[in-house]
Amino acid sequence: MDSKVSEGGLNVTLTIRLLMHGKEVGSIIGKKGETVKKMREESGARINISEGNCPERIVTITGPTDAIFKAFAMIAYKFEEDITNSMSNSTATSKPPVTLRLVVPASQCGSLIGKGGSKIKEIRESTGAQVQVAGDMLPNSTERAVTISGTPDAIIQCVKQICVVMLESPPKGATIPYRPKPASTPVIFAGGQAYTIQGQYAIPHPDQLTKLHQLAMQQTPFTPLGQTTPAFPGLDASPPASTHELTIPNDLIGCIIGRQGTKINEIRQMSGAQIKIANATEGSSERQITITGTPANISLAQYLINASSPDPDLHGKNTFTA
Repeated sequence: MDSKVSEGGLNVTLTIRLLMHGKEVGSIIGKKGETVKKMREESGARINISEGNCPERIVTITGPTDAIFKAFAMIAYKFEEDITNSMSNSTATSKPPVTLRLVVPASQCGSLIGKGGSKIKEIRESTGAQVQVAGDMLPNSTERAVTISGTPDAIIQCVKQICVVMLESPPKGATIPYRPKPASTPVIFAGGQAYTIQGQYAIPHPDQLTKLHQLAMQQTPFTPLGQTTPAFPGLDASPPASTHELTIPNDLIGCIIGRQGTKINEIRQMSGAQIKIANATEGSSERQITITGTPANISLAQYLINASSPDPDLHGKNTFTA
């Protein structure tokens, strides 16, 4: 079975789903859809791209195994061409690998990993591609991301072997497919609660999103300060902490602190920043607020402090920069 699939001799219809960022999707579609049209015609595979203004899109490739391999080859070489083009404008000397993310039903991931990781090790060694299976499912689905990176040839060989595993071990039970969420309103997560920004205010969001967040948190690539995450070795996942100071008129400080400190505690929780309010000094009409955290934490804290204040002048003075 293995050799037949590798030679594209198995006439089995298979569907492979890929997760791509907007920029990657743009590259696959091409000007006026010419690139994807060419890929469809030359490979004989059906290539569908999910709709929507999402930061991520799903690209579904369906067809006989040989058509799928041709489509994959064309995508891998297109991505390599994009990397080569971007390298010509940069000073980087080492060429980054081509990376594709497959979306695979979680019930098939065990077969892909193999007993004690034996199958995935065999795939890595025989193809030369790097293969990573995400530990957690994608939000609101029963699918996992499988990231493959390497040269286009290594990726094509790797996809062939993954197809063999998927054909030999069909998914068990019902699969809830991953559907990327549209990026319409920004959502902030704090203390297990989801908030959406509406105008100047952060509004607590329905429970469903909070549950989604808890799922997302299980697989977030970020780790505590100073640690690196295994998925991205050598990269520091958290930006360094910095400090920002604001001065607030005394008569507005009450709006920001809130009754028994409820407002300021809410801002701390939502922004993830440390916020210290200096004691009132005699003869001064202003109070000092010190915000410490990552640039994103500080920006959000400033935004929420401004939103708590009824004074339009303050909004002008202390507007945040993202």
